[in-house]
Amino acid sequence: MIEQPPQIKEQSFQKALEIVQRDDARQLLSEANDNYWYWSDMKYKPRPNDIDAVELWAAIKFSRFAQSRIIWKRYGLTLFITNKMQQQCHYFDMNFGGTWGSSSVIPNEDRTQYLISSLMEEAISSSQMEGASTTRKVAKEMLRKKISPRSRSEQMIFNNYTSIKFITEHKDENLSPELLLHIHSLMTHQTLDSADDEGRFRTADDVVVGNDITGEIVHTPPSHTDIPMFVEELCKFANSDNEEGFIHPIIKAIIIHFMVAYVHPFVDGNGRTARALFYWYMLKKGYWLTEYLSISRVIYKSKASYEKSYLYTESDRGDLGYFITYHLRVLELAFKELQVYIKRKVAQRQSNSDYIITYGVNERQAAIISLFRDNPTMSITVKEVENRFGVSQPTARLDLEGLVEKGFLAKVPVNKVKSNYMKGEQYDNLISK
Repeated sequence: MIEQPPQIKEQSFQKALEIVQRDDARQLLSEANDNYWYWSDMKYKPRPNDIDAVELWAAIKFSRFAQSRIIWKRYGLTLFITNKMQQQCHYFDMNFGGTWGSSSVIPNEDRTQYLISSLMEEAISSSQMEGASTTRKVAKEMLRKKISPRSRSEQMIFNNYTSIKFITEHKDENLSPELLLHIHSLMTHQTLDSADDEGRFRTADDVVVGNDITGEIVHTPPSHTDIPMFVEELCKFANSDNEEGFIHPIIKAIIIHFMVAYVHPFVDGNGRTARALFYWYMLKKGYWLTEYLSISRVIYKSKASYEKSYLYTESDRGDLGYFITYHLRVLELAFKELQVYIKRKVAQRQSNSDYIITYGVNERQAAIISLFRDNPTMSITVKEVENRFGVSQPTARLDLEGLVEKGFLAKVPVNKVKSNYMKGEQYDNLISK
């Protein structure tokens, strides 16, 4: 369990009023809020000798409370927007939305391929966070070759991929109880203990959130009797832009994510559904680049911090700043990962141009040649080329047959209808040239 913050007494708040006006404390308070330190983070930080940890904590809480607003009165959730949050949102506005810089971030000729790859990464990582144990390699092979899921883990990943594709196609719809239930049913199909719980709100209070290692209960969601009203309020919050005053769309998407996970309206699959709704709202508000980001991959790699951001919010009287600060960092890291990925793929594409010039192949065929260069024992199918490059079946087949004719690949019949394509006998000689 995390350490609970101290109870602040009246005399500490009186001292806090003095501290927030001191020049030697102002920079420290700014740093504390920009990084949104929790009590256990800040109590060991260097501070002026005449200020003890509890007094500094009182000053931090005073500075946040003075500028905060109530977001969800029923659950006592409050929001304080820091300067750092505003800077980050401006940066995302410039890079994630509209048409500004779209071609400079993602080359137009490669957008379909990058999109397919990112959707797969998002589906895999979001499912792995909830216990899916399938490797990334096996999962991608399943999705690309459209192999039917063979385990609960593979089913979770397949469901997640299907759900994300559904969301991208329905991003312009308003949130409704029916849409929320349908997303949940897509996410949880054939993965719950009882199929009756798919696409259905929970009707009991036997759901708790526990620590996977210790088994300790870390969160008890509100009663199931709250769920109808919660869903109504959630839809109103998502569909109204200025109902309670303006909230930046990215921060609003993060709050929607938090609320679904906090209330836990379903027996299972709440985390996956919450992340899917964040994804949906970002796309709905025009942040097109979200579709290319593997946000859950970054969260998965920092799962402990993700969970702490929930606990800090709950322990510190519903202060959403912890969860928002964490999530904005995730978006920054996901964008940086995308830039690195694109840079690597552009370099690879440039190296593939030698094949295009020398052998008269197209860009997809050059990419397929590179796949076999990196994985000599692999095999590929028409279906996989369709899914990997976002092309039709005739186009995929024509690409592969063209590489067979040139000697790069060999066609190996699997049955009367299906064939696999493997590295051909002339491949190494052709590559060496």
